[in-house]
Amino acid sequence: MSHSIEKPTDITLPATSLWAKLPMIGGVLAVVGLGATLGTGMGESGARSMFSYLWAFEVFLSIALGGLGFVLIDHITKTAWSGVLRRIAETTAVSLPVFAVLFVPIATMGFHALYPWSHETDAILESKRWFLNTGFWMGRAVVYLVVWSALAFILHSWSVKQDGTEGAARDAITRRLWKIAPVGLLLWALTLSFGAIDWMMSLQPHWYSTMFGVYFFAASILAFYCFLTLVAMGLQKAGVLTHAITTEHFHDLGKYMFGFTIFWTYIAFSQFILIWYANMPEETVFYMTRLEGGWDKVSYLLPVLHFFVPFLYLVSRQVKRNRVALAAAAAWMLVMHLVDLYWLVLPNFGTHGEKAQEAVLSLAWTDAAALVGVGGAFFAVFGYFLSKHKVVCINDPRLPESLAHENY
Repeated sequence: MSHSIEKPTDITLPATSLWAKLPMIGGVLAVVGLGATLGTGMGESGARSMFSYLWAFEVFLSIALGGLGFVLIDHITKTAWSGVLRRIAETTAVSLPVFAVLFVPIATMGFHALYPWSHETDAILESKRWFLNTGFWMGRAVVYLVVWSALAFILHSWSVKQDGTEGAARDAITRRLWKIAPVGLLLWALTLSFGAIDWMMSLQPHWYSTMFGVYFFAASILAFYCFLTLVAMGLQKAGVLTHAITTEHFHDLGKYMFGFTIFWTYIAFSQFILIWYANMPEETVFYMTRLEGGWDKVSYLLPVLHFFVPFLYLVSRQVKRNRVALAAAAAWMLVMHLVDLYWLVLPNFGTHGEKAQEAVLSLAWTDAAALVGVGGAFFAVFGYFLSKHKVVCINDPRLPESLAHENY
């Protein structure tokens, strides 16, 4: 089997395609969804809305951070197979500045409703007060959002600039991207891990886990590979990169989805077994909360639906090389990612304070509204950059090798 190494010509979105209209569609969804969610988020009765909002925020933030990690790892490893896909990852990552805006409701109207340590105290919380205090927490949030936005903007802008260069100038940009990637990856790993600790683990402040940051990292990368697979297929349906992205590339995406499914499970199980075996109350409280009020069913189903089903499905080479079958796997894993983050965030609602009660599984209309609103904002920015620039790094020196990529 051989592939043409000529540069693709179908590298811009058709003006009539749905992808080109994504900024407008996303903007409308953002206004409607965010308006409905945040409009009910004021006061004590709005606490449930803020938990919905935080969940939706983490869902799309994880995909954007996964895209940033993909780009950084791609430059560090100097891999070639992913060259035709990297611009999609860069475009996903460059949506990160919008999350700085979307974070404002969490840091203001939802802060006390979400984080009990901000207004409650006891011996355990006092021992953590050096870390869990409002000023330091807010300062760290600013650092995370600035680092992510800066890295995403630099990587994307330099890559787009490379589209209009040739020869020595093109190679100079490539070397700059390679040089910034190791430092960027270190910053990305640290900020992603501490962001997960600050924004999700501290929802249940008595609990702690040294593996939680890695858990969120694994979930983010897995979610992004699923997202990338579906976007690449959707773009080809719109007549873009129809021959540049081949079955060989989708095969590799399927392998990474399979691999990170195993990695996510390894981290999740390792965290569980260490905490359960030690049997320390301040640690086991995380799982005990999720073994009551209907959450126990989610806890038992997650390993089956998030690991065993996709593991047995994706182990087949034929599935990874069949686009319909692979798309089904990617969609399934994204749904499981939503459920996993829901399981991390929502059981904490109503379990603190004077009116504390046991965790009870209950869906709310604000869950859907928040997902539509935050997703609309994410897709509006994603669609804007996707339509403004070429959808492939057309002058990347590794592009010919990527176009000719084969699995053996």
